[in-house]
Amino acid sequence: MEQVAWVDDDDRVIEIVSRKRMRSERLRHRAVFIAVTDGTGRLLVHRRSPSKDVWPGWCDVAVGGVVGAHESYDEAAVREVAEEIGVRDAAVASLDDGIARAFDDDTVSLFGRCYQITSQGPFTFTDGEITEAWWVARNDLAAAIARDRFLPDSLALLLPLIRW
Repeated sequence: MEQVAWVDDDDRVIEIVSRKRMRSERLRHRAVFIAVTDGTGRLLVHRRSPSKDVWPGWCDVAVGGVVGAHESYDEAAVREVAEEIGVRDAAVASLDDGIARAFDDDTVSLFGRCYQITSQGPFTFTDGEITEAWWVARNDLAAAIARDRFLPDSLALLLPLIRW
C-alpha cells in the first residue's frame, strides 16, 4: 500500500497515511510536476490512463505525481521521470527555487514543486499511467488546452514556469 505524507499549511508532516485515505479525504499532500521539453520549443503533452484515481483520461502538461512518504521532492521528481517516461539520464532542473506552492480545488489539495527536463526521448510508458503522448509547440499550446481537458494543478503551478 502506497504511503504519503499528509501535510499542514506550512508543508509540515501531520501523519503518514495511505494514498487511498489521502484521496478519499482530500488530504493535503506533496506532489511534483515535471515539464519535458525537446530543446526546440516543444512540450511533451500526454493523456492520462482511464484508470488514474483523479482526472482519468485528461491531458497533462507535466509528468509527475505524488511524493512518497519518506521521499524528498527532488527524489520524487527523478523517480517519476523514470517511471512515467523511461528517462533515467536527464538532468532534472528545479524551476521554483526549491519553494513548494499550494494548489487546492474540489478534487485535490497539495503542495507542488516544479521541475523541467530537456529530452527528445525515446520515451517508454511502461507503468500504465500514460496512454498516449505527443509534442506541442509553444504557439499551439493554448489551442490544445482550449480543445481538451487538462489537469488544473499542472496548468496553475507548472505552466507559467516552463523555460521554452
